[in-house]
Amino acid sequence: MKRTMLLVLLGVTLAACAGSLFKNKTPPPTMYMLRATPSTAAVDPGGNSLPTDLAVLRPRVRAGLDTDRIAALYPDRRMDYFADVRWSGPLDEVLQDLAVQQFHSNPGLRNVSAEASVFGSTYWLEIEVADFQAEYSAAGGAPTVHVHLQARIGNSGDRHVLGRFEPDVREAAADNRMSAIVDAYNRAADNALAEIAEGVARTIAVK
Repeated sequence: MKRTMLLVLLGVTLAACAGSLFKNKTPPPTMYMLRATPSTAAVDPGGNSLPTDLAVLRPRVRAGLDTDRIAALYPDRRMDYFADVRWSGPLDEVLQDLAVQQFHSNPGLRNVSAEASVFGSTYWLEIEVADFQAEYSAAGGAPTVHVHLQARIGNSGDRHVLGRFEPDVREAAADNRMSAIVDAYNRAADNALAEIAEGVARTIAVK
């Protein structure tokens, strides 16, 4: 009887230990989303959408930025990531969604969608991400967010490149808090993609 009781107590103790080992008490990271700001710029002088479709392809992202982590670059060229924070998804997905939002908020095309292939629409837009990090200076203080994109628009029929755009935007964070840094990210990405959207609409309008 005593042996049976000891075995039961041992089993309960082991189960409690195992349960505590597999419990993760680390709080989940804070996730941040980027959203496009509606543009007041007139892309089409007639105020009408162009009768054409555009596929925004999944952006190609430089090594080190191809993650959902939020990058910081220090004066010694060391890249790191802010602790306990994430984008709402991998950077290529976040920027593809933001680009589609930007086109929708700055109407000029009949239909804009996120696609994996150049053959889904009349035109395609390809974006490469060269820079997308918060850069700290040797003087310290709040960082400046640097967003540098390289974009090409082409015709799906013959895959001919019709235009190239290379916005290179820097936005200073108001202070060194994460909310202010993400706000600077949003402004920089928004301005870069707005420049691409307006260039794309102008290019297609003359074709």
